[in-house]
Amino acid sequence: MAFIGLASLFFYAWWDVRFLALLLASVVFNFTVGRRLTKSVSHRPLLILGIAGNLFCLGWFKYFNFFIDNLNLLLPSDIAAPSIILPLGISFFTFQQIAYLVDAHKGEAAEANFVEYLVFVTFFPQLIAGPIVHHKTMMPQFHDHPVRDYDWGKACMGLSLFAIGLFKKVMLADELARYGSPIFAAAGAGKVISLLEGWAASLSYTLQLYFDFSGYSDMAIGLGLLFGVRIPANFFSPYKATSIIEFWQRWHMTLSAFLKDYLYIPLGGNRRGRSRRYLNLMITMLLGGLWHGANWTFVLWGGLHGAYLIVNHAWRKVFPELLNANPLGRIIGWTITMLAVVVAWVLFRCESVPAALEILAGMAGLNGLLIAAAERTAERRWYSWTLSKRWVASTAALLSVTLYFAVYHINRISEFIYFQF
Repeated sequence: MAFIGLASLFFYAWWDVRFLALLLASVVFNFTVGRRLTKSVSHRPLLILGIAGNLFCLGWFKYFNFFIDNLNLLLPSDIAAPSIILPLGISFFTFQQIAYLVDAHKGEAAEANFVEYLVFVTFFPQLIAGPIVHHKTMMPQFHDHPVRDYDWGKACMGLSLFAIGLFKKVMLADELARYGSPIFAAAGAGKVISLLEGWAASLSYTLQLYFDFSGYSDMAIGLGLLFGVRIPANFFSPYKATSIIEFWQRWHMTLSAFLKDYLYIPLGGNRRGRSRRYLNLMITMLLGGLWHGANWTFVLWGGLHGAYLIVNHAWRKVFPELLNANPLGRIIGWTITMLAVVVAWVLFRCESVPAALEILAGMAGLNGLLIAAAERTAERRWYSWTLSKRWVASTAALLSVTLYFAVYHINRISEFIYFQF
């Protein structure tokens, strides 16, 4: 446990050693508060203090400049924003520790020593981009001493998932970025976007985002299995969803569960009437959008999905089984859902609202079918695998080739989209 903790800290410090102190301070603070809460589950003021401390840290690094910029727009002022670098993975390890404090307050988190808690927060496969894990899910696995009784079956599955995830990221997501990114950059520079360009950009980003984040999650799960630890699945074929409700049951499932358990339900959930339920949905999705980034595009993206969910719930209330009654209805539901998701991803991707509106205008055909390139100046559920001799014979060679090509291309400059969150 101590070795894994030190290795995880080294992994985080490799990016920028200056932020290692911030991560350690966050761990020490939450461990101290959590221990007090496990000994006195009725200590509500301490819980509020712990949550406030986490939100203050997240707010300073992620949202302070956003606040200053908007204050300058509203008031006749010119307040200089400080130069603040966003620490890697701060949203993920902050949310994870807030969940721990709430669970400790409820008596659902067993008391752990400092080394165990350090590993829970900093376990390197999921430290910087999730999935968001719960103390009660992870700590029993570490207590089982998975390395002492090593499971080679889990290791085979872990290496396989890692190879698949790396292939998704390097060979699919990064290749798709080459097609969409120049068009988004052109929209950001104020260029007119045509119908074909708008759809090419939005569809390529829709697939890029999925393969990037899903690939990272697969790698995290695979690395966890190499240590004998099962990290929760984060995706369950979200682009198969036939409704927005189903989409959020399949996309980034650990974040969806966090927002539901620690925001939507505490707000009242669906227990106070239909109107209050819709308001709670909108608040949850707006804050979920803001969690992704300090930009109005993320707020609008969250608000748009909040509106989608309200319409979806209202539709189910009036027509509970209309679109799921037959294959044609499911096709219609899938088409509407994917169109809504793709439109919303434009807001998620663009760095400004005007750029997003330009892409959407192009997708709507308001700028014509095609603009010559010469005019451009900017370019789960858990995996259920069974190992067998047949599986090894038919799959091992393919996975080896997959891993080879992924590693061969890994030296290209690229980024994980979700690192910024």
